[in-house]
Parts: sequence; structure tokens; C-alpha cells
Amino acid sequence: MLGINVLAGISIALLLLSTCSALYEDQIKKFDWRSVHVGALKQSRVDLNHFQPRLLVSTHEDVVAFLCPKTGSILWRQVLEQKPRGDIKLLQVSGFSVDSSDTAAAPIGTNLGFDMLTVQGHAPALVRGWNTNIGTIEWEWSIMPLNSEKAQDALWFYSNSILYHIVPAWRSHLEVTAYFASSGHSTGSTSKIMASWITRESCTLSGTFYVCVDSKQLISLDLVSKSTQVIRTALESEPQGKIEAVEGLNGVVIVDGKLVSVNKDQAVCGALQGSSYAVGSFNYRKIVVSADLTSGNLKINAAYLDNCSPVSELQQTLQFPEHFGIPTLNSFDCKLKRSGDGKSCMFVFSTSSESIVAVQQGKVRWSREESLANVIDSQFMDLPLADTEGTLESEMKGKAVDSTSFDRDIASAFLRRISTQAVQIRSLFLHVIGLGPPPTDTQRAGLVRDSFGLHKILVLLTRSGKIFGIDNISGKHHWQLYLPKVNAFDNAEQMHLIVQRTSKHFPLQPLCAIVAKNSINGNGVLYRFNPITGQATEGGLLHLDFKIKQLSLLAETEKDFVKGILIFDASNQVHVYPQHATPLADGMYLYTADVKSAQLEGYFVKYAGGKLSCTHIWNARLGGHHSEQQIIAVAGKNPIEHVHSQGRVLGDRSVLYKYINPNLVAFVTQAPDATHKSVLNLYLVDVVSGSVIFSMTHRKVRAPLSIVHSENWLAYSYFNEKVRRTEITTIELYEGKAQANSSVWSSLTAPPMPLVERQSYIIPAIVEALRETITERGITNKHVLIGTASGSIIEMPWHLLDPRRPIASTTQGREEGAIPYIPELPLPTESHINYNQTVARLRNIYTAPSGLESTCLVVATGLDLFVTRVAPSKTFDLLKEDFDYILISIVLVALTSGSLIVKHLASRKLLKQAWK
Repeated sequence: MLGINVLAGISIALLLLSTCSALYEDQIKKFDWRSVHVGALKQSRVDLNHFQPRLLVSTHEDVVAFLCPKTGSILWRQVLEQKPRGDIKLLQVSGFSVDSSDTAAAPIGTNLGFDMLTVQGHAPALVRGWNTNIGTIEWEWSIMPLNSEKAQDALWFYSNSILYHIVPAWRSHLEVTAYFASSGHSTGSTSKIMASWITRESCTLSGTFYVCVDSKQLISLDLVSKSTQVIRTALESEPQGKIEAVEGLNGVVIVDGKLVSVNKDQAVCGALQGSSYAVGSFNYRKIVVSADLTSGNLKINAAYLDNCSPVSELQQTLQFPEHFGIPTLNSFDCKLKRSGDGKSCMFVFSTSSESIVAVQQGKVRWSREESLANVIDSQFMDLPLADTEGTLESEMKGKAVDSTSFDRDIASAFLRRISTQAVQIRSLFLHVIGLGPPPTDTQRAGLVRDSFGLHKILVLLTRSGKIFGIDNISGKHHWQLYLPKVNAFDNAEQMHLIVQRTSKHFPLQPLCAIVAKNSINGNGVLYRFNPITGQATEGGLLHLDFKIKQLSLLAETEKDFVKGILIFDASNQVHVYPQHATPLADGMYLYTADVKSAQLEGYFVKYAGGKLSCTHIWNARLGGHHSEQQIIAVAGKNPIEHVHSQGRVLGDRSVLYKYINPNLVAFVTQAPDATHKSVLNLYLVDVVSGSVIFSMTHRKVRAPLSIVHSENWLAYSYFNEKVRRTEITTIELYEGKAQANSSVWSSLTAPPMPLVERQSYIIPAIVEALRETITERGITNKHVLIGTASGSIIEMPWHLLDPRRPIASTTQGREEGAIPYIPELPLPTESHINYNQTVARLRNIYTAPSGLESTCLVVATGLDLFVTRVAPSKTFDLLKEDFDYILISIVLVALTSGSLIVKHLASRKLLKQAWK
């Protein structure tokens, strides 16, 4: 009986052990870090006199959050539904209005009060009441409009515990419906106000007034008045830009930097001039604060609204950092200083670079870089060598500092080595006595390459045009710069971050380039900079005089090791930057893809007579007979990828060679279908010859779609509408058991069509991003990183996604190491590389090789930022942290000593035997 109990206890313990997985406590945040964001500021309310000082914000990323006014850190954050359902239309906070009409107290016996009220979405529109102390939803109600299309432009405002819903019908009328804010019950019938002059571009809502611009006048309507009448206000001149409302002032708008009131009961100070305004109280009097940026200086002025006299205590001027862009005053509040000497005011700004900046007492108190919530491109850059390593690198490469060659005979090499060591000894002696040269800025910041190439600088390009240089180990922001008036390209193409020269060419500095579109005239913009310091190089910002249609990086370099950028403009002309690399573009192939029509075109670039010319050589129409299909995804191979193995060994010891076409690009199109609702088509196209290598159709499936393309395989995920689940399809291409050309690939003399292996799997998660791991030499096993909608990042080994997994276990399959096919993919907890560090709104995953062949660097971007490293084949080239150096040293010493003693004893024994 005792033996049975012991056996049962052991079995339970083993069962529990097999189901437990964890991360060691000392490993948490040792190789990774996370940066949490809220997004670009939309509305804010700051209260410094509350028992708990608070800064409540809503953002363009559909987030409401509570920030600490002292530090800007997030105390709580709620990520709402994605657009359009989560689009925040109104943020109403109890106690922040200048008058008493915003009372939010609950009726006796109910719990329908609120600290904060939000309205989001339009079909349905969700109204929620919040407890701002802990960030929880106290109650909510919703309405579904009769016309969803008109409701997209709906506006909301709150007055006297009533929530008003305004639905404009452009060039016709306004529909106004009133609801009790806490319960959602309608107060009566919907009123229709005729207004044939309203347009989307010329109108705004200012408190209870709906104001529109019509030439040199403002036409407004008081929506809560019992007798609605049209109010016309004359202007001195026609406004140059859009009019904007001033929160806190009913019926007041900003026209060309000045305040104009359409409400006879609301006086304004017409002499004030500023780019943005905010309203609050100071010394128990209502004031208006204006802010304006002039020559890099931020000027803040204030005036009392009752007599327009200036508030001298609030007037201040400070130098505003250029990388923040143009500031917009969002809100402010004042409180008594601790010393009792006057009041201290905090001003909260949103900027054109999507930063949140708090100004207090004439200086920037804190800032939040919320543009990192919209990263569109990323690069890991190697750090520069130390001076001593750089000198050795120059010597080993056989080139001097000026990059000129020299004779490589033994005597000169010996003399250079002796002179180099003498210089190093001299610099060491000067450093010890304190007379050595001061460290450079990069050395002082710790930006020096480590032995294993794990320490790099992470260069991030954001949607607003702001660029960051971040330490991938500590997460420290070493530099940041802002490119104003740049935008993404047409055809749904984002700005590009391109590496033209890496850090491996000492003493030459690395070089990166940003390629974007000018938001004013649509022409191209090229900005080149040093990714280690963030300083402009090679001319810095260059405004091109043409529109960019396509671009590519040249494969070869000149003596300066700079890869040129080949740009294809809208008039089908080609250009190369820098221009001295123009001859290297000879023989290049380009392709363009029109997203809407799904039409592909191929071009050949030729250099002759000192000029570049471009010839159209092929086109392909993927849009169908009626061009109803649209391209939703394009996936090429990573240009820095190395393929280690050319084939796959089968169970009979023969080799199945991979179809490794570097010019192969995957295109995915989608179109509505009367029978199957939605149809997804995959095309593998050789973009040099224009031939379609393979195509496949999926019916009754739709986006979200993610795709990854590497070596001879690709994987893509989609939502299957028929069975309501997410699936992943994988494809492998093989040439066969004979290889056409083992040394050089040519798309013009390509081998026959490849053999295609394909398989589909079920994944119990919504996939948002796919990315393959990549290493320096490609020896390490390939894993696929899967980003899910829940914010987790799953490391999936390729052998689980292998399309050659046999249906049943066979001898040949076991010889190949293939796992029998199971439709469901396992998602064990130990495969989540971000454990509990959830990445909200995960959009992209970027990978880069490190100096270790076993390790791959990873950055996941979304609303948050997560940086880590993975080792798909474990760290086979690195000793473990708990490696016992003392024990191995003792063993080595003991073995060496023992061998010497045994050798001595053996020699004595042989000597004695010789004398016998």
C-alpha cells in the first residue's frame, strides 16, 4: 500500500512538472525591454488641484490613459477597440468645465455617475462612464444609427447632463438628438435643422454652436437654443486655413490665429495672436492662454477674458527643441507653489512629431515620445570599433587611414606592427597619468562594439517623420531627429529607411538614408545621416524635383563602400544617389506594382554614353477580367539572407535541391466574389523575367493577412470564413534531385518549373505579423516569429510548419526527421518569447543577425515597443552563464600536473628496467 502511494505521488509530481513552464526570475528583462506608449495626443485634461493630481488623455490610437503630471509616466492605460469602432469622438471629464453644467453626480440610489465619459465609434456608438482612480468602466450604453454612412461624420457634445448627437447631411441639414448621458434614454424626438451651406471641410463644432465658413463670414447655429436661428459673423478677410474650436469657450473659433466669437454671451480678446489656445482659471478668474513658436522659441501668453488684461505671471519664453516639431497647446492648470509664493502652472502640448510635452516654470519638465507607437521601419546597426581595435582592423585589412593601399611585404608589416604597438603603449601611459586624449562622444555614451556583436544601435523610423537612435541593450534614446513635411508614398507605400554603408568599413562612418515624399508638392525627399550619432552627412536633406515611383538599392559599391540608391520616377526616368555610383546601375532590373489594378510592370536599366536609360520589358495583369482584384500584400526575400544548405537530404540519402530564386516575389490579391464572398489569390512572380512561377487560390477567406518569404519557402496566414478560424499555409519549392546551376542563378535561363509542396495548419490565435529569424551565416535553424492580436510573440520552429510533414509516420519520414502531420499547431507557453510583456496593437516584427551565429535580434512594434533576442538552435557557440570556470580550471591543472608526474615516473621506471 505504501509503495502504491509513493508511486502515485511520484506520478502526480511528474505530471505537474510536465505542465509547468517558467522564466527564471533573474532572467526577466535581462535580454529584453519594453517601452509602453499611448499614441499621439487627441484630448487632454490636467488637474493639479485634485487630491490625486491627474492628467487624463485620449489619443488618436484609441487609448485613454491616466498620466502622472510630475513625470509623465503611465499610471493606467485602457486600449479600446480599433478604428472605426474605437475612434474617440468625445472626452468629458467631471469637474473640468469652467461652468457648472458638467456635473456628473449620480442620482440618489443609482451608480450612474462618472469621473470621465467617453464616446467612441459611430455604428454602434459606445458611451462609457469611467472611474479615473483605477481606470475601470462603470457603465456603458450604445446606439445604432439608422444610416451608418452618414453617422461616420457624427459629432457629440455634453451640456447639463445631456449628451447631444449631431449627424450632418452635407449640403442639406443637421439631425440633433439628445440623450440622458448616464442612462442613454432619449429626451425626445430628433430635431432636423435645415442648413444647406454645411460642408465637411468648412465646418466645426464649438461647444453648442455649429460654425461654418462661407467666404468672408461665419455662419453658425446654436443647437440647444429653443428657437434655432442662423447667426452670421463678418470677417475681415477670407480665412487661409481651417477654423478650429477652442475647448472651454462656447461659440469661439480660431480664425488665422485669432479668436472670433459667434456667441453674443461670450466675449473674447481679439488682440491675442497665437497658433493654439487653451482656457482655464487663474486667481479665480477665467483666462485664455495662447502659445506660438517663433524662431525656435516657444512664447506663452495669457489674458483675463473679462477685461483682456495680460496675466504677467504666466508669460514666459523658452527654447523649444527642434526635434519636437510644431507644438499645439492642449490644456493647462495652475496650483499654489509649496513655498506659498505665487502659483505654478503646467502646460501640456501635443506636437507635429507626435510627442507629448509638459512645460512648467519656463522649461520642459518631461516629454513622451509617442511617435514610437507608429514605427514603420527599423534597422539594427553595428556599433563602431574602439580606437585600438580600429587601428588593428586597418592593419589587418592592409589599408591606411586614408584608405590607400600599400605594399604587403613582411618587413613593412613587421614595422607597422611595432609602430602600432608603440603608439598603443604611449596612449596607455598617457591615459594612466591623465594626459591622454578625451574619449569621443560615442565612447562616452558606451556606443562601442562588443565581442559578440550583440550590442547595436536600433534605428527606428516613425510615421510622423521622426527618427530615433536607441540602444538595443538598455533602451536609452541616444539621439532623435525630426523631418517635417514628409509623408508616405502613394500606392499604400510607407517611407523607407535604407542602409547605404554599414559600420564594418573602418574608419569610414556608417551611412543611412530616409526616402520619403514631400507632403506639399509630392516630390521625393532624400535625407542621409550617420546612424550612430544622428548627424546629417553627405549633404543631409535633399529635395528632389520629381515624384518617386520605385526605388532599389544597388548590389555593388565603389571604393567608399556606399551602395547607391536607384530611383525610378513618375516619368519612367532613373536616377542614382550618390551620382558617382551611376555606372553600377547598368544591368539592373526594376518592377512596379499598382495596388488598385493589380498590374505589374518590369523594366531594364542600361548605362550607355554617360546616361541611364530604362526599357519596359514585361507586364502582368493579376486583377482578373474586370480588374476587381487588388494587391493586399507583397513579400520579397531579405537581401542580407544567406542560404547555408542548397538541398534537403531525403530518407533514401538522395538530395532534393531547393528552388532558390533571389528574384522571386510573392503577391497576394483579394477580390469580392458573389458565390464565395471573398477570394484570395497567391502569385509567385519572377520579377526579372515576369513569369508566374506558381499560383494558388483560396475561397471564402479574407484578411487579416500576414506573409513571410525566405529561402525556398513562404508562409502566410488568413482568416477562413467558412469554418471561422485562422489558418497558416506553407509552401516549399524544389528544383528536384538534379540542380541546374549550383553556382550562379539566372532568371533568364531558369530551370523548369519547381516542384511545390504545400500544407495548411490551424492556429488558435489571430495572427497580426509573421517574420523569420535570420543569422549571420544561415547555419542556425529557421524559426517563424508569429505576432498575435493578444500581444504575444510566438517562436514557431519551421519543422512544425513543414509542408512535407507526412500524414502517417513512415520510415522515410522518420529518416528525414519529419513530424507526422497534425492540423492544429501547438502554442506552448514556453514558446512565447515576450512572456508577460504584452505588445499592444502589435503590427510588425523585425529581425537582424548578431555577431553570434546562434542568436537573432528581434524588435516588435505596435502601440508598444519590445526588443529581445532569440536563439533558434540554442546558444551552441556561447558558454552558459553558470559555467563553472573554477572547476574546469582545477580539472585542467590536475590533468596537466598528473600527466607530468606520470611522465616523470614512467621515465624513471624505464631507466630502472634498462639497468637490470
